[in-house]
Amino acid sequence: MSLKLKAMTGLKKKLLLPDMSTTTTRNINNEIVEAFHQSKFDVAKEYRNKALAFFEKTGLPAVKQEEYRFTPIAKSLEKNFDWSVIQSKSAIESIEEFLIPNLDANILVFVNGKYSESHSTIISPESEVKIKTLNAAFKTDSEVFAPYFDKILNPESDPFAAMNSALWQDGLLIHVPANTHVSKPIFILHLNDAGNSQVISQTKILGILEKGSQLSVIEKFDSRGTHSVFHNFSEEWIVKEKSHLEYCKVQNDAGKSYQVANTIIHQSDNSLLNTFTLTLNGELVRNNLNIIIDGENCESHFYGLYLLNGNTLGDNHTVVDHKKPNSFSNEMYKGIMDGNSKGVFNGKIFVRPHAQKTNAFQSNRNILVSDSATVNTKPQLEIWADDVKCSHGCTSGQLDEEALFYLRSRGIAEPIAKAMLLYAFASEVLTPIKNETLKSYLDNLIAERLQKNF
Repeated sequence: MSLKLKAMTGLKKKLLLPDMSTTTTRNINNEIVEAFHQSKFDVAKEYRNKALAFFEKTGLPAVKQEEYRFTPIAKSLEKNFDWSVIQSKSAIESIEEFLIPNLDANILVFVNGKYSESHSTIISPESEVKIKTLNAAFKTDSEVFAPYFDKILNPESDPFAAMNSALWQDGLLIHVPANTHVSKPIFILHLNDAGNSQVISQTKILGILEKGSQLSVIEKFDSRGTHSVFHNFSEEWIVKEKSHLEYCKVQNDAGKSYQVANTIIHQSDNSLLNTFTLTLNGELVRNNLNIIIDGENCESHFYGLYLLNGNTLGDNHTVVDHKKPNSFSNEMYKGIMDGNSKGVFNGKIFVRPHAQKTNAFQSNRNILVSDSATVNTKPQLEIWADDVKCSHGCTSGQLDEEALFYLRSRGIAEPIAKAMLLYAFASEVLTPIKNETLKSYLDNLIAERLQKNF
């Protein structure tokens, strides 16, 4: 289902405009390929060359491509970035303002796409979790990651995944031994300092949870400065038998940020997965979240919230692929759009022929606060098994006028009443988060955004 405010007006404008997608992508594709040839990479040359070859065949996605038809990112990149520019060094000295207050965690920091050892603090012992940069891991730990690196997230699955596999600057290998509970969360902070020039960051993470292990991961994206930032990010998480992964992503960039995040998580038998994605700020944010449920008795929960205002475009594409029987997945994404913002949700559930007795549920609910905000939502089910319980649905509309009238009749001012209703709508997605410090921080972010808007 697709809903868009003022659809006829937008259609008329579109018909009057020439299709510039071919010209737009051809120029920037050449710049990206040239940037690859001008770069000097010490590791993963074979992987990089294969990824570049695929990228040269496809290029960046044009608006005519179904998966990106509501997200004109190629034009945005051409307009705002010069791939031949050598970006200046970061002037960031302290990361205190970007941390989550009172969070007791391992802190891993990227600055302008490079891992910063001086800003990072690892407090968990190596017996609980082994953390190395990918550059170092390629030289010393190839037997650990070689079976998974660029295998689960195939560069040919997405043009930005291919670009990342060819051009990644730095990354991390996070390896949790079997039957190990990592007692402290891993907090990964991605900082981009665009105070002196544009920033183009390409980062990569590979996480492996061996059998019976547990890990909590929190990722936060921030930028500062008046120049544009493009962050192309990819990660692969391998959740083996009886393992448990808690994963939270917070996108709250304050600057002119354009971000594409490709995340893929592979689950084996009896594993448990909880994910939460919060999108607040950024010029354009595209999240590709793919879950492969490749085991029996798996349990998977996916929650997302996008609170958009101004001219922000937030696009969430999710895929849940049930390959084995007797597993459960539950997905709930909610959106609140204000100003001229645009929300996109495209969720797919696949149930393969052998995945009998699958329970899979998907829900997307949206509230349009302003008349100029838009949302395009498309939930999808593809089922090849007959003994399953699956459902999906979406709703898009405005605030409940009866509920608003009730609150106002009790003496509550209209702005406060609206904020209260929106908060009640949004806060439901925080239910599965177990870390109380993180939950309180996210709750405050949501409340502050709603109070500021109204």
